[in-house]
Amino acid sequence: MRVGGARRVDAPTAAAPRHRSRGRVAYTPQSLLAVAVEAFNQRGYDGTSMEDLAHATGITKSSIYHHVRSKEELLRLAVSRALDRLFAMLEQPPACTGRAVDRLEHVVRSSVQVLVDELPYVTLLLRVRGNTDAERWALQRRREFDRQVSAIVRRAVEEGDLRDDVDPRLTTRLLFGMINSVVEWYEPSRTGSATDLADAVMRLAFDGLRRRDTPGMTAELRGQSRSPGGRLVPDEGNGAG
Repeated sequence: MRVGGARRVDAPTAAAPRHRSRGRVAYTPQSLLAVAVEAFNQRGYDGTSMEDLAHATGITKSSIYHHVRSKEELLRLAVSRALDRLFAMLEQPPACTGRAVDRLEHVVRSSVQVLVDELPYVTLLLRVRGNTDAERWALQRRREFDRQVSAIVRRAVEEGDLRDDVDPRLTTRLLFGMINSVVEWYEPSRTGSATDLADAVMRLAFDGLRRRDTPGMTAELRGQSRSPGGRLVPDEGNGAG
């Protein structure tokens, strides 16, 4: 199957190659893609050659070309995998029905899960810079994702569940800036489960985003008031000392 001009590779169950008899190594498209993504993340896409990929896999360049037409096709397959998961999540019923704030919470929690499940692929997606057609396509898809999430944020503001003093586009960028930063430090064996991580993001993000008169606000934010210009400032009685 092709996705946006590239052949779609289903999610691998393991990155390890198959082994033929007589010691020869045979890669599947899935395991080849996993090795390529690891190389792209370590060396950078521009800094990785087909020769590098052949060395990493232990097979010849011609064997790689048996599966894909070019290094850029590998890149597009990889970022498509991350993007497909993100857009599929936006089509799930909890992301499409109900109050917008509940839909947004589902999107945020599910985005954390996608990031953890597809960590190497999301990491690569976040590092594309627009130097190739595949990268420019990926950036365009990322902007479309942001636009759809911003629309949910805007609707939640209109419904009175989120504070109205922060632009929805800025809210989206700040939310996903926090989520996307996870790729730089997350280690499943040391950091905890995806559920733990999502719970932390939800507490940090939504305690700050919800209106002060909305259930779920922290005691600290309930004790704040607005300045004449609309900025949140501490009440005089809440100062230290």
